[in-house]
Amino acid sequence: MSDYFSQVPDFEYVSRLPGAKINDYITVKNIFKGAHIREDILEDLTLFTKYQIVGNDRPDNVAYSFYGDSNLDWVVLKCNNIINIQSEWPMTQEDLDRYLLNKYDSYDNLYNGIHHYETKEITNSTGVVIVPEGKWVPKDFTVSYFDSAKGQHPSSLIKEDYITTEVTNFQYEEKIENEKRNIFLLKPDYINVIMDDIESTMEYKKGSTQYISGTLKKAENIRIYQ
Repeated sequence: MSDYFSQVPDFEYVSRLPGAKINDYITVKNIFKGAHIREDILEDLTLFTKYQIVGNDRPDNVAYSFYGDSNLDWVVLKCNNIINIQSEWPMTQEDLDRYLLNKYDSYDNLYNGIHHYETKEITNSTGVVIVPEGKWVPKDFTVSYFDSAKGQHPSSLIKEDYITTEVTNFQYEEKIENEKRNIFLLKPDYINVIMDDIESTMEYKKGSTQYISGTLKKAENIRIYQ
């Protein structure tokens, strides 16, 4: 991520620190000048490769494994629109265990407590799906349907019972974590394209408000007028 922030331009604003003089400024990175991958690139799936995060790998580990450069961790995050890494990236096993125990209070509730019920797949005699698998439903959910292969008469009405399966709290949480592991990565051949785009995007344009240089803007010192 250090490589990313080295490209983020600076912004000088008036210091509010204790003991600061009226003309003192602090230089910080302008985090509002964020880089984005172009929409036309994001929408072209042929430019991306499916990737599965393994174990406790962090974005920098993934970047090193795929691009050979851990500083491209920001590309990994941008490709998947990940803003909050704490909630949108898979937790380490230790963090996950701590989180689940805190959320469900006990291991018994975690592993044996029922979170919800889902449907089993139901098909008619010709293989047409009547009820898809994985829909959230009440425990006692049933379905009745006419089997077209048997004709539209009362004897062809079929009622399906016991078509739900229970999902424990752990199974529910595990599925969420596993889904986070499936990401897309921009193919290495196109890295230079987005690097050029970002270099242009990050630069302050001459003549813009508070412009000092292509890498620096300076806020007006309103303290002088107070």
